[in-house]
Amino acid sequence: MMARGFTEEEKQAIQAKLILACEQSWALNGYKRTNIDELCAKAGISKGAFYLFYESKEILFCDVLDVIQARLLALVQSTISNTPTKEEIGRVLKLIYREYEKTNIITQRNSPEFVAFLNRAPSEWVASSQMISDHFMVDTLFNANLTLKIDQAKAVGIFNGLLSLILNKDILGYDHFEVFSFLLDSALDDIYV
Repeated sequence: MMARGFTEEEKQAIQAKLILACEQSWALNGYKRTNIDELCAKAGISKGAFYLFYESKEILFCDVLDVIQARLLALVQSTISNTPTKEEIGRVLKLIYREYEKTNIITQRNSPEFVAFLNRAPSEWVASSQMISDHFMVDTLFNANLTLKIDQAKAVGIFNGLLSLILNKDILGYDHFEVFSFLLDSALDDIYV
């Protein structure tokens, strides 16, 4: 029995469903417990049909990270003007923090599971992906026309440190977003002129 072919529109819709289902499962369950059978069920295809779209689970995960990266870049571009202010930098970092909280995938970058994924991902993707860079969003912010009061490496470390609060949000003893916002607002005047 020959498999039914998909129209181009069906292919795009199925691929979008697979990416969305994978992002949701990865955020909730992690890489290892994200199951291809379950993703296929959510996308309305058979497991055999999955391989018409992706050679492997890892290729799908790469696409998920690429989609998240595009979403974060669009967030930055829609929030920051050509001549950004400290307030815009603060606003975009708060939006990024919320996105990190929502996806939960980015916060897993140093976990053994994420390393296992990277070891199985195509090496050319790993080499070219900005998503796995420690400075992904921060590098984008330093393309701004604002003048730093401190060394850029120190500013990058401060922003990365603040964003990493999400990893310990459950033990802060207070609303983690309010803590992040307070620390960020306090730091911006010491980072930028």
